Amino acid sequence: MSAILIVEDDVEIADFLSFGLSAEGYSVQVERYGASLLDRVRGGAFRLVILDRMLPDAEGIDLCRRLRAAGDGTLVLMLTARDALEEKLEGLRAGADDYMTKPFAFEELLARIEVLLRRASPPAKDRVIRYADLTIDLAQKVARREGRELGLTATEYGLLLYLVENAGRVVSRLEILNAVWGYDFDPNTNIVEVYIAYLRKKVDRDFDGRLIQNVRGFGYQLSHETPQKDRSA
Repeated sequence: MSAILIVEDDVEIADFLSFGLSAEGYSVQVERYGASLLDRVRGGAFRLVILDRMLPDAEGIDLCRRLRAAGDGTLVLMLTARDALEEKLEGLRAGADDYMTKPFAFEELLARIEVLLRRASPPAKDRVIRYADLTIDLAQKVARREGRELGLTATEYGLLLYLVENAGRVVSRLEILNAVWGYDFDPNTNIVEVYIAYLRKKVDRDFDGRLIQNVRGFGYQLSHETPQKDRSA
């Protein structure tokens, strides 16, 4: 049974979420304030936090940043009425694993939770994935290249893991959006390009040999050889 912490000051929404998620078999606790978030999740007490962006005593973005700065990898699904693209990107850059706007359909919320939990729970076998000089420790959620830890955010880690799992195959922007974020953004968003750029700085910039390749007109590929369709940067 996965434990979920709901940090939401709207009593009606909190009760709705608590009742619905409990009925689905989750162990649910509700917190109206954000000040105690770090203490509540310490030690892996919860698999997932549903975090309202605007709380009486805190801003969800700041709480998420503090959580990641403390090295806590608890999954965070940010729930907010703010639906502008830049605000979504701000939430994801702060370390949120997903960003959902109000009002929302409960069925979609369930689907996103399932995607996040599945992505964070790899099979017990193959706890370390290797590709070329890159390794990903699935238990610790740590990526290294040439033995050096890359210091990835949760979203960067998810993106790299997806590329490694599909190494040698060209994956499209839409495939990446679906697999890493669990839902479709506005088709015109550049979120994939933004995070590919972030990832390249950490995975490729200080090492010999570029692994993350752009296959122009098709998508991206993890490969230690420059793809034939595009030998550009």
